[in-house]
Amino acid sequence: MNEDIKFILDTAQEAMDAAIKHLEKQFVNIRAGKASPSMLGSVMVDYYGTQTPLNQVANVNTPDGRTITVQPWEKSMLQEIERGIMVANLGFNPMSNGESIIINVPPLTEERRRDLSKQAKAEAEDAKVGVRNARKDANNEIKDLDVSEDQQKNAEIDIQQMTDKYVKKIDDTFDVKDNEIMTV
Repeated sequence: MNEDIKFILDTAQEAMDAAIKHLEKQFVNIRAGKASPSMLGSVMVDYYGTQTPLNQVANVNTPDGRTITVQPWEKSMLQEIERGIMVANLGFNPMSNGESIIINVPPLTEERRRDLSKQAKAEAEDAKVGVRNARKDANNEIKDLDVSEDQQKNAEIDIQQMTDKYVKKIDDTFDVKDNEIMTV
């Protein structure tokens, strides 16, 4: 196989892998009933004028399946952390006891489960768009190469097979997450 074609295929595969990794990271933020420290992964806190991830200013734990506790390293950060959780709009109601913040994770309603499922589906669609964009870029690069028509066609077939494989992986990942969300 031509070195240029191999490079283009490798680049396309890296882009498709990145789309899958991004999808998995997004799925971690979509909660499925059970409390987890990763639910607060997107929370940013104003730490002396700098937006800082919550896990860099506090310990986040789950003492049980329905509760998340946030123990700030500095007591003065309690209000900022509470504000950050509210601004993140995760549907949580943080309560402060003066030393830490306690979040009760409510059980998901049927309507909320459907909303989360739609959100997961949208994330899966975004990942598919990323995979298809990688395919399009690779096909355009191959057309610009100075290779025979047969080599071009074979490379395009390889890219399409890779695309199909990644789209199926995205669908499978979504199915697992959707079952996790919809299971009461």
